[in-house]
Amino acid sequence: QFNNYFIMEINFIKTIGFVAGLFSTFALAPQAIKIYKTKKVDQISIGMLSLMLTGASLWLVYGLLEDDMNIIWANCVGLIFIIFMLVFKIKDKGQL
Repeated sequence: QFNNYFIMEINFIKTIGFVAGLFSTFALAPQAIKIYKTKKVDQISIGMLSLMLTGASLWLVYGLLEDDMNIIWANCVGLIFIIFMLVFKIKDKGQL
């Protein structure tokens, strides 16, 4: 009985982590899509993107060290969005 409760609690916690990663990661999607469609990045801060890149990279390393798939997948996908926006921003500045 106790064992089943413990397993259900772990699954619930992992589900919360998955849903949190889903929302946090895909919160970047509307901005990335807008940049792709309009090719305009003048309102995007390169400093913000740099901080997000650093944060997502560190979260990815942490996820790998902890072997936490929720953290790993969320930050891999997040890094794709961030790098995409950063490339557009740097190209807009003529630095790429």
